[in-house]
Amino acid sequence: MIPTALLAAATAPYRKGGLFTYHFARGKLSRDPVFAFLLQQGLIGKNAEVVDIGCGQGLLASLLTAAAATTSWPSGWPVVHPLRGYFGVDLMQADITRATQALGNLSPRVRFSQGDMCECAFPECDVVVILDVLHYVPIDAQNRVIDRVIAALRTNGRLLLRIGDERGGLGFAVSQWVDRVVTRIRGHRVTPVFCRPLADWVQLLQGKGLNVQAIPMHKGTPFANILLQADKS
Repeated sequence: MIPTALLAAATAPYRKGGLFTYHFARGKLSRDPVFAFLLQQGLIGKNAEVVDIGCGQGLLASLLTAAAATTSWPSGWPVVHPLRGYFGVDLMQADITRATQALGNLSPRVRFSQGDMCECAFPECDVVVILDVLHYVPIDAQNRVIDRVIAALRTNGRLLLRIGDERGGLGFAVSQWVDRVVTRIRGHRVTPVFCRPLADWVQLLQGKGLNVQAIPMHKGTPFANILLQADKS
């Protein structure tokens, strides 16, 4: 769980965007276990340049920035260092507008851009984060995104990819239902999704030369989400 003071600091910039923007940020950061996990495990290293694909309203950028500035840190958690750079891209202009409105003063280290992950350029970086968005495009398109991500990663770079395990049973079904509901609430059109089993993801990434670790990422939720930590040697 993200400490209360850090949660307050990470969500404060969204107050200027109105109640929906603020409460969405607070709810997502407080309830989604992946954000605390990334901090607790130190998965985004010192002086990293990060590309966040499907960044939404920039929650990860806000959290990492607030964490690097905090003076009260939980015992046992690694220190979070300031990013060397962050580039967030999302298909939805409304989300990019919310991100820019909340975090635009962090520029030039933090940049946001509206764009299609299947077409836009990914800058050279140390870490790529893709949380719950690849399933919105067909399998062939997913594979092409992965190829471009690997090309953008520097040696010893890291891909942090969260997927829904298609063979996750009820948890997978629940996650798909919630995904559709949240998509509607955020004012976006519900489109078909293209999922695959965890084993297929691991095989794909290992076949491209990445060292892969699969980490369950649904603690405290009814979902079947898996975080894939895939390191480039």
